[in-house]
Amino acid sequence: MKYVLPTLGTIAAISLFAFSSSNQTAIAVERPSYDETFQQLELFADVLARVRSDYVVDVNDGELIEDAINGMLQSLDPHSSYVSPDDFRDLQVSTSGEYGGLGMEVTTEEGFVKVIAPIDDTPAKRAGVKAGDYITEIEGETIMGVSLNDAVKRMRGKPGEPITITVARENEEPLEITMVREVIKRQVVKYEIKDGIGYIRISQFNEKASEGLAEAVAGLKKEIGGKIPGIVLDLRGNPGGLLDQSIKVSSAFLDGGEVVSTRGRTSSDTERYNGERGELAKGIPLIVLIDGASASASEIVAGAVQDRGRGLVMGMTSFGKGSVQSVIPLRGGRDGALRLTTQRYYTPSGRSIQGTGIDPDIYVSAVPDDGKEQKMRREADLPNTIPNENEDGEDASEDTKAEIVMDYPPEGFEIEDDYQLQKAIELLKNGNYSQKLAEAG
Repeated sequence: MKYVLPTLGTIAAISLFAFSSSNQTAIAVERPSYDETFQQLELFADVLARVRSDYVVDVNDGELIEDAINGMLQSLDPHSSYVSPDDFRDLQVSTSGEYGGLGMEVTTEEGFVKVIAPIDDTPAKRAGVKAGDYITEIEGETIMGVSLNDAVKRMRGKPGEPITITVARENEEPLEITMVREVIKRQVVKYEIKDGIGYIRISQFNEKASEGLAEAVAGLKKEIGGKIPGIVLDLRGNPGGLLDQSIKVSSAFLDGGEVVSTRGRTSSDTERYNGERGELAKGIPLIVLIDGASASASEIVAGAVQDRGRGLVMGMTSFGKGSVQSVIPLRGGRDGALRLTTQRYYTPSGRSIQGTGIDPDIYVSAVPDDGKEQKMRREADLPNTIPNENEDGEDASEDTKAEIVMDYPPEGFEIEDDYQLQKAIELLKNGNYSQKLAEAG
């Protein structure tokens, strides 16, 4: 099975890629000779032995080797890493949709732990943790330079136990936030009728996403009492998840046909994934909402809807994580696992969104225009990120993007009133949807 992992978040997915013999041959040609490799391994062993014998305090061999492995993998790209046996078990639990903790996606950025997005209806969301927050302390102790796994372990604990974290926000004083740990049961799909239009939010693509979407569409039809006049699919702040779930969710709006393709280091290492026939929401006008925290599997869905002309994409340019990670168990998971970037993914028209993201058909900001550029950290800003390549193998250029016309909320508009959602509902109700869809195509 193959999965697309979120943006280096604590919630990840599991997959195992089988490497073909042709790939193995290609790799063997590019590698240095075995003699040279063994010499480097001997150097590593010499350094380890010297540290064990001469370092100022006793060291743990296992921790040193694990850190060395992680250093090697993280020098490749931001998403490759070693997964310890304990973390591998946690990872398997996370993708099933239930785990203990505070309920937020986190990553590391220049030695800091950064919040990608808080999860709906969790302690983190209710306490006011925001996307883009930097967690600097846990229970009064600094976590600067601490590994992501260690930081996550410190934040997890028994349900009912309180925890205080310190967060830093741009242009604000450090803020202490106290929460009570809970068992995080992810209701990843929510729906309701807003002003006569069906609203469906998917917060993450775990194992329950497509099932939840089917229930949402059925529930909307029942409440409306007939055909749904329009659907707003909200993928804002959705960091991604399982590849198969992104395909199944796309299938609800596409009657078969290609959803996404993945390509590895050789031209023969290409796979195409088609949606299932029997469009669940056939003929229903569709707007997909995205923002700078929509990543990975979210971008697959938005890109497929956009390329296939099935609906409009509205909001802000997405995160730009267009790479696929394989989580390869080591000795059946007893020695943990290797999370390794093995492929890029491409939209049906052949676009790689790695580092560039999905540009919406209609740009709508969530906040009023303050005269300053609103720039979120995205995939292209991460250290050692994999470059985007077009079909000619050249780096994609930002200069090729069309001039952006941005729709901002009026002065004094309350962010909580959700301007992006209001504009999506307005477009579905005012009769201009078909015209805008034709213009986007």
